[in-house]
Amino acid sequence: MELIVAVYDDWGIGKDGTQPVALSADRKFFRETTRGATVIAGRKTVADFPGQKPLPGRENYVLSRQDLTLPGFGICHDLKSVRQVAEKAERAFIIGGGRVYASMLPDCKRAYVTKVHCTPPSDTFFPNLDADPAWKLTQILQSGEENGIRYEMCLYERK
Repeated sequence: MELIVAVYDDWGIGKDGTQPVALSADRKFFRETTRGATVIAGRKTVADFPGQKPLPGRENYVLSRQDLTLPGFGICHDLKSVRQVAEKAERAFIIGGGRVYASMLPDCKRAYVTKVHCTPPSDTFFPNLDADPAWKLTQILQSGEENGIRYEMCLYERK
């Protein structure tokens, strides 16, 4: 299992259920990296999808304890079912939000982290992989600047 996330300099990832600063380069990186894969998100993250519709070109799952029906989404009611979905997939990504990342991080072998060099107010944070001895930054895949904000797409791998 893998994950993909955009973090700010303080490892914040969002506020009030959305990204305060979103870069088109990161959105493109997300689309290209997850295309054709299974993606797994929490209910609140899915609520932030455009039109709350499944992401095209991917098999979409939502993790929720609630008994809900979302057209185009498979439903996982617990972490065990997330693991089962991921095992069956050729490639599976955890794509948010904060609680889902925290719960599934121990199961992930790779993390694609876009570091967005700014610090907008956040109420949700991702664990700092630079400070975690279990993780190693193995590659900077891309870097640039957009609207005066520097960024890097980084690949971390579990040691």
